[in-house]
Amino acid sequence: MATNITVYDLDNYPDNAKTITTDQTTVVPTGAYGDEKWVLSFTTSAYSDNTNLTAIQDIYVQDLKAGWIKSSGLVSGPYVVGVSNDSLGVKIDNSSKYYYIDVTNGSYGGDSLASELQTKIRAVPTTSGIGWSSSDDSLAYKNSVVEYNDGKFRIVSGSVGAFYTGSSRSSVQVLASVGDTLYDDLGFNLGVDSETLAGVVVKEATVASTYTGGTSPMSISADIGATAGDAVMITNGTNTEYFTVLSGTVTSLEVAIINPHTFDAIANTYSGGGVSKVQLLRAQDPEGKPTSFRSTVDSAVRWGILSIINQIDFSS
Repeated sequence: MATNITVYDLDNYPDNAKTITTDQTTVVPTGAYGDEKWVLSFTTSAYSDNTNLTAIQDIYVQDLKAGWIKSSGLVSGPYVVGVSNDSLGVKIDNSSKYYYIDVTNGSYGGDSLASELQTKIRAVPTTSGIGWSSSDDSLAYKNSVVEYNDGKFRIVSGSVGAFYTGSSRSSVQVLASVGDTLYDDLGFNLGVDSETLAGVVVKEATVASTYTGGTSPMSISADIGATAGDAVMITNGTNTEYFTVLSGTVTSLEVAIINPHTFDAIANTYSGGGVSKVQLLRAQDPEGKPTSFRSTVDSAVRWGILSIINQIDFSS
């Protein structure tokens, strides 16, 4: 059933009400081979430009992946912003470049600084002198969210879609300004982001022939992309150990042993023939993500409403 929502710009045009209609409907999108899909729809009769009567395009939501970047949480507040640490580069989705925001100087708690960052990022498309490119998606910035939880700042893209990677991705990246330390001071230098994590491919292979602890090399059944210095796990379901690859070829890995390395990297024996496996290890989010910031119907509806609101001309 359709729901009509009345919205206002209370700061600038408090008497000018506009209506947004949200509903659930079925459509046949391109690439669906004629199959109908249930989607959330958001429509309005309001204009984005009242002078030129520019209509606002309907929005249909079928995917909920919203890209993000999160700080490490290893830097605690209060956060003091001054002349040497008040600038940060932000790039949302497949934008053409980083846009540098200037944070108001002062001492902040985590929540208040998150609010300040959100205000500045949302204002990117309309900030004078920032060099906004009309080819970039303004709603990805205007709809963005910045939150502070468990000592971590998370910046979330204002777009939703089907991908965390690629040219149609929903993603967020931040970059330090030259000579400015805000990037480090907020913990983004050791942070994680959805685009990087989604690009991590878990590679594993079985142990090709029985490996005995204290020997080298180890023979595996397929290339896992391991090179010197990579960390690898080996397990047979009973024992699990971790070791560093010293060198090797596609299916032969050199492992540290007492002579000449003064220690055995692996202590146990692992049988071949599909009984044991190795897995190449890569960086992950300790909170076990990426998961989408907008993962409920409520959050999807709120995103759709915000997307329409951020296009409405409330002036008349």
